[in-house]
Amino acid sequence: MRTIIGWLAATAFGSAGWWLGERVGLITAVVMSGLAGGVGLYYGYRWFDQNLK
Repeated sequence: MRTIIGWLAATAFGSAGWWLGERVGLITAVVMSGLAGGVGLYYGYRWFDQNLK
């Protein structure tokens, strides 16, 4: 369950990063999506550990 929540958060954050980055250009969208996805994965795992573990 922790993995599912983590990857759902990564997908949501990555999509938001892509949406923000595409306003500048393709490379920016790719970089922002990757960084935001990593942040989403971290916070998804953290949220699970604090609330559901």
